[in-house]
Parts: sequence; C-alpha cells; structure tokens
Amino acid sequence: MYLRACCVVLLSGLAMFGQARDYGRSMVITQQGIAATSQTLASQAGAQILAKGGSAVDAAIAANAVLGVVEPMMDGIGGDLFVIYWDAKAGKLTGLNSSGPAPKGLSADFLTRQGFQTIPVGIHSVTVPGAVDGWAKMHERFGKLPWKDLFQAAIAYAEEGFPVTEDAQRYWSGSVAALRAQPETARVFLPGGRAPRVGEIFRNPEMARALRVIAEKGRDAFYKGEIASAILKTSRSLGGTMTAEDLSAFSAEWVEPISSEYRGWRVYELPPNSQGIAALEMLNIMETLPVGKAGPYTSDELHRRIESMKLAYSDLRYNGDPRFADIPVRGLLAKDYARKRAAAIDPKKANCTVGAGAPTFGETTYLTTVDKDGNIASWIQSLYDYFGSGVTVDGLGFLLHDRGQNFTLTRGSPNVLAGGKRPSHTIIPGFMENGDQHIGFGIMGGSNQAMAHAQFVSNVVDYGMNVQQAMEAARFRKNGAPGCDVRIEGRVPAPVIQELNQRGHQVQVVREYDSATTGRGQAILYNSTTKTKFGASDPRADGAAVPEPIR
Repeated sequence: MYLRACCVVLLSGLAMFGQARDYGRSMVITQQGIAATSQTLASQAGAQILAKGGSAVDAAIAANAVLGVVEPMMDGIGGDLFVIYWDAKAGKLTGLNSSGPAPKGLSADFLTRQGFQTIPVGIHSVTVPGAVDGWAKMHERFGKLPWKDLFQAAIAYAEEGFPVTEDAQRYWSGSVAALRAQPETARVFLPGGRAPRVGEIFRNPEMARALRVIAEKGRDAFYKGEIASAILKTSRSLGGTMTAEDLSAFSAEWVEPISSEYRGWRVYELPPNSQGIAALEMLNIMETLPVGKAGPYTSDELHRRIESMKLAYSDLRYNGDPRFADIPVRGLLAKDYARKRAAAIDPKKANCTVGAGAPTFGETTYLTTVDKDGNIASWIQSLYDYFGSGVTVDGLGFLLHDRGQNFTLTRGSPNVLAGGKRPSHTIIPGFMENGDQHIGFGIMGGSNQAMAHAQFVSNVVDYGMNVQQAMEAARFRKNGAPGCDVRIEGRVPAPVIQELNQRGHQVQVVREYDSATTGRGQAILYNSTTKTKFGASDPRADGAAVPEPIR
C-alpha cells in the first residue's frame, strides 16, 4: 500500500514537470550572443570574440578560422564561402556569394583534349578559393574588432596543437588512401604515416604561418602576396592552369537572397549558383500537400517529403552561374509551378523516373552566430570533398578545395566548365522568419543540404519543434532525383520503413545519428521582442552552441 502511494505521488510529481522531451540536447538560451559550430573549440573561440565586444561577423570569422584548423577535412582558407546576414536594427538581410571561378585557362575543351570525360580529381578540380575575400568583405562592412584579433585562437591551435575529436577522426581515417596520393598532403596530414587517433594532439605549424600572414597583411596576402605565390607554385608543379590574374581579379559578390513563403514563414536562401533554389522549390511543393497529422515519422509524411525532394532536385539541371546562363529562378519558385509539379505525386506509390519540369525562363562546415544586439550570421564554408582536392599548398599547410568537381563537360548544360565561370554549388546558408522569430540555420553534407533545409523548416513550421528538436530529428537523404533509393536514419519506426518499401521506396536504414549520410547542422533563433537567443547544435557532430560569457 505504501509503495503504491509512493508511485502515485511520484507519477503526479512527474506530471507537474510537463511532458518528457523526445530529443537529447537542451537548447542554449541566453540574452547574450551565441556561437554554434560543429566543433566546440571553434564555438568557444567565437563566443570569446563576442565577449570582447565583437559582432556576429567577427565571431563567425574567428570560429571559421579555427574550424579550418581543427576540421581540416571540411573547410579552410582554400575553400569557398556563402553568407546570409541579418541586421537586427535595420531588419534587413544581406547575402554574399564568395565562390570562386575556374581558372581562365581551364575549359571543357582543355580537359577533353587530354582524354577526360569528367572533371578529374586533383589540381584541375581547383577553382579560385573565395573564403578569405569573403571574410574580408564581411568584416569591412559588419565587423567591429580589429582584423588581426580574429585569428589568434586559430593560430594557437595550429601551432600548439589540439586533440582530435571523434567525428573528425572518423573522416580522417577514412581518407588515408586519398591523402597518400599527394606527398605534401601525406606529410602534413598523416604524421607518422597514419591518421591521428581520437584525443591525439595534431599540430600544423605551417598552417599557423599562413594564418599569421593573413592576420597581419590582410586578404591581399592571399590573392596577390606570398600566399598567392605559393598557391601558383603548387598549381604549376602539378600542371594546373591557375594564374596570378585569376587570383588577383577575384572579388566576392553581394547578392540579394531569394525567398518563398511556407505556411506563414518566409524562408530565405541564396540565388544560383547555389542550390538553395532546390530547398525553396521543395518547400513550395510540400506546401501543396496535407501535413501528416500523426507527426514527422509517418509513411505519409516521409513519402510527401521524399517525392517533393525528387521533383525539386530534378530541376537542379537548370542551376549554374547566372553570369553565363539564363537560370529560371522566378519560374522555379512560382507557386503555380509548384502545384503543377505536385500533381505528379502519387500518394501511394514512389516515382522512380522523375524528370525535370518546364519552368518559365526570364563536405562542408556550417556555423551560425548571433551577437548581443541580435545580428545573425548564417555562414557556410567548405572544401567540398573530404580534404578537398587533396592538394596541399607547399610550405603553408592548407588544402585547396575541389569545387570544380561540380562542373560538367556536357555541352549545352548551364553548368558546363568554362574559364572564369563559377560551378553549381551545394553549400547553402539558410534563414527563416515569422513575426519576431528569426532563425539562422544550415545543415551540411553536399547534395543533402537543400533537402535537409526543407526537412528542418517543416519540423519547425508543421510540427512546432524548437530549433534543437528540429535539428536532432531523424532525416532522410537521397542522392539526386532518379531512382527510388533513399537512406533514412534508424530512429524512424520499423513499421513506417516497411510501409515506405510497400509504396515502392527502396529504403536503406542507416545509423541513428549518421553525419556522413544526413549531414551536420546548427541553428540560432532570435526573438526580437524579448531579445532572447536560442542556440541549437547537431549531435551528429563534435560541436556545441556556446553562449557569450558575461564580461
């Protein structure tokens, strides 16, 4: 009797505390700033910059520089950058496209004459790295602290070393064969001839030197000075076509974000050559279909998302550099076009032969920061493949990206390789708002990103999830529109998987929190009425949302 009474008291006491949550991490909630990245040391560096009076952009640059050191397989000064920045006081969004073009001397004809049918791995996949110029432009416009102060943590971790984390080690150990293909890369990133183990200290004093040069001499050192000279020397030694003019002429482009409304929320992405247009089209298609009332892990809801994704991704054939091709942005984002595309969805059967529509013409690191004033930087930077092109700049310890792998050699495509042209890009920063709720978000993972963005938005809007819950929720991934294959994380109930297979989907169940398949993300929500910030960090990575300490 006593035991029963105790149980009743205990259960009633638990009820007083509300419903138990179904996600692992708590949101980080503060009225100060937040830095959310995929590696805790980088988040901490960003938070420390905020505590010194730095802006959201200052914190993002500092965190990004550290990420290039502690996650060298994902990003760094040899890669590209895209940003959406929200100015809280002005209530205005600004976009920056800092993706570099192919060298002027590189073309489809150049490669096909050498017998290539696709873009080869290595130096011919290297386009002009845009990250450093993007940092400089963002800092000049939105920074507060001196430029040189933003690189101190990254320089220290490169010089003194850092313990390798679990997720990073997994990618490192899986890339050993590729790293050995380039002697300089093997020397720098395989100390002792192997990948470092979890917890081992990895040092890269040559990268520290490169970062110190950038800190002291600014962006021109990278595009015109001693770093530019080292890049060109490395390129020439491998038969590359990049010239001094290719580097010195580069300038990031300020762009107007594109957007669409989804059930009362305005969702923003960047325009082509980014694939953000696919995320918006997918949401437009999903909006025409009823929301699964039983939650996100039902066969109806997952079928809706998967089939919408296929239709949107099939239209990425139109993506490319708008300076070289007519990209039908307005047509792809039209609501009536979404309704026409959605009409092709069979609610009971998967479509394995999705084709592109006819619109009207006319690996990666994501981070987000918010400062105490509510300004948000939604920031994504990448080397593309793990360890990029595999080419390390001689004597400076950093890798060059392989974003040129996204080009095609197919004549007539808007994305065919040409000198001076930017490739179609997978990396996309996201932003969404409704009234006083403003969210900077992003989820990494190559072609996964647009579909992951749409899933995150749907989790928030359709199912009322908070940003941490929406980020942790199980995701699916499909590599491109054709076929019925789809990978889904193992937290989705087995009966739902069975029902999807019965509809014709060919489901492969992957691990519960599989960063390699479904990416790694971060999100920050700012309530402009209460001035409170809410930070989320994906448990699929090694990171955290770290609040700004009170000074």
